[in-house]
Amino acid sequence: MRLYSYYRSSTSYRVRIALNIKGLAYKIIPVNLKTGEQHQQSFVDLNPHATLPVLRTGKIQLVQSLAIIDWIEKFYPDPPLRPSHGTDTINVHQVCLELYYAIATEIHAPNNLPVLTYLRHALNADDAMIAAWYAKWIDKTFAPIEHRLASFNWLSADLPFGQPGLFEIVLIPQIYNARRWKTDLSDYPLLRSIDAYANQLPAFIAAHPDNQPDAPEAG
Repeated sequence: MRLYSYYRSSTSYRVRIALNIKGLAYKIIPVNLKTGEQHQQSFVDLNPHATLPVLRTGKIQLVQSLAIIDWIEKFYPDPPLRPSHGTDTINVHQVCLELYYAIATEIHAPNNLPVLTYLRHALNADDAMIAAWYAKWIDKTFAPIEHRLASFNWLSADLPFGQPGLFEIVLIPQIYNARRWKTDLSDYPLLRSIDAYANQLPAFIAAHPDNQPDAPEAG
């Protein structure tokens, strides 16, 4: 497998975590979003969306992180990314998917790189304004998720669904990004505790931006 990735891309980060949880071997092909490599014709020919990540395996080529994660789960079902046990399995599944899609759709869309770039260059937003924008959309989604977690019977003391899966796959990259933008996360102790625990697990350590071959400190 080859994963076209940028070390700080939250969507690439998601897929790296998923692949690592499944124990799948893959090679990183770096694409520098900061310098605009995704807009070079050679990459656009590969992915007309000009976005990351792209996963290639054999003759199969996949784009869009959630679609890639669905594919990984379908063809490599063990260990499962969706919770498979609990006193109310349907409810457990539903809560997991609820939180997964909330983070993946409500935070990533307004806070992704093209939007922040537009704010800076088209609307003349400075760093403080962009940080305030970032915090607004983090808080809008993290606040109800924190409330949901507080009212939900966790399947383990450390992870709400008993094992790392879809929820953590999208949560941990967003917490990483929030800290980059110095967003105050003090109102979210449950989310911070999940982040602290997950970041001790090998799959998450290996996926962390600092540990990627294209990270500035790498090598």
